Parts: sequence; structure tokens; C-alpha cells
Amino acid sequence: PTRRSSDLFAEDVELMTNAGIKVVIVHGGGPLISKWVKKTGGNNKFVKGLRVTDHDTMEIVEMVLSGNVNKRLSSILSLRGLNAIGISGKDSNLIRAKKKFVFENNKKIDIGFVGEVASINTKVLVTLIKSKYIPVISPVGIGSEGNSYNINADYAAAAISGALKAEKLLIMTDIDGVYTDITDPSTLLSSITVEETKEFINKGIIYGGMIPKLECCVAAINKGTKNVHLVDGRKKHSLLLNIIKDNGTKIITAKGAN
Repeated sequence: PTRRSSDLFAEDVELMTNAGIKVVIVHGGGPLISKWVKKTGGNNKFVKGLRVTDHDTMEIVEMVLSGNVNKRLSSILSLRGLNAIGISGKDSNLIRAKKKFVFENNKKIDIGFVGEVASINTKVLVTLIKSKYIPVISPVGIGSEGNSYNINADYAAAAISGALKAEKLLIMTDIDGVYTDITDPSTLLSSITVEETKEFINKGIIYGGMIPKLECCVAAINKGTKNVHLVDGRKKHSLLLNIIKDNGTKIITAKGAN
């Protein structure tokens, strides 16, 4: 994010915190990772919206996410007087991970050090939240064998919000929400059911990086998150607007559900 968008995000977090809302932040850093992979002579490869992560790429992922983005975001919040604590999924076994495989055309594809969440250490998060700290989490998980795993930030956020039985999960993206036709603004959906997300993915209406975002929304609901929304993180005060107006696309279990 740009400094301006980061400042606006921090302002929203400050206002929400002052209003008594308990906030947990899970961030990504895909564009910056891609930049550094390219700088070091590597290639950026993706399968079904997930980054193919070999050993060298994993080192870059961890340096960018846990060393750069995490500390930059926690410092922006801290400078506003907020008690932000930047941690990675490896700290206190916050995110225990296992290797993730992708299936494409009925074939199992190994995409390297990409992980899925095996378990969340909620105790450390609850301890921080009760002490009025804002956890800022880098989605790098730790495997039982000691390997670091690159976990899609949306999947990590879904697992964490589910483990905490969060009132609301906001997935910030670079569009207004889910469209049935990305070229037609009038096709923006105010809500989409769990079944419709599967149907739209199978039909190719939802594709690329939106696939993991929608899959994680469904996972969050299944794991106990009460409300899930996709919101446009580029828009000014998008977090506050969602709290006030429920902007973006809401993921619901079935038609007629709240």
C-alpha cells in the first residue's frame, strides 16, 4: 500500500479501536514480494492464484512479509498511539502449517513451500487482545518439521477469525466486491451465497486471485466467523464504511440469510 492508503487504514483502525472494537490485522504483501523476486532474477509463477514458492522464494517471502511489511504497518499504527504488536505466524506457534497441494485438471501440483493452516494458537491472540494490544500478523506459518510456509493472507485471516469466532472478517481487495461481469459495474453483487461462490468458480466467472479470496470467505464462515465481507481497500475509509453501511460483497450461507 502507498503511504497515504496506509495512513487512511491506520486512521480507520484508530477510530474503530477508540469505539471499543477489538481489531486483529492479517496482512499480505504480494506486489512487494513479486518486486523482490524479480530484482533477484527469479520468476513470479502462480497456480490458481497461489504463488509457487521454492526455497529461495520462501526466503524473500519471509523477509518481505515478516521483516518489511509487518514492521512498517505496526510502526504506522504505533505512531498514532495504538498498541500495535507485529508478529509472524511462527511466533509462539501462532500459525502451525502443513504443506498445501493444488489440484488442476485432476492433477496434484506441488507448489513448494506453500502452506495451509493446521492450527491457530488462540491463547496468544486472546492474551494480546485482553491486554489491549492490536496483533499485526504476517502469514508465515511453521511446519512440524521446522520449515517456514508461505500462507495466503486471506486463508490465514479466515482461520484466525474462525478460531476467534470473530464478529466480522473484512477481506480487503482492489475491487468493490464480486461482479458477475467484471467489465460491467452494474453487476456488482451486494451478497453471494456459499453455493454461488462454488458455482462461479467452476464456471470461470470468478478466477485468478479472487478464487482464494472467495474460498477463504467460505472457510471463515464454516469455521465460526459470524459475518464476512469483501471490501475495496483502495477506497477512503473502506473499513469504517463497512461497519456503518455494510459496503462491499457479503458472503452468506443461503438466500434470505442475514
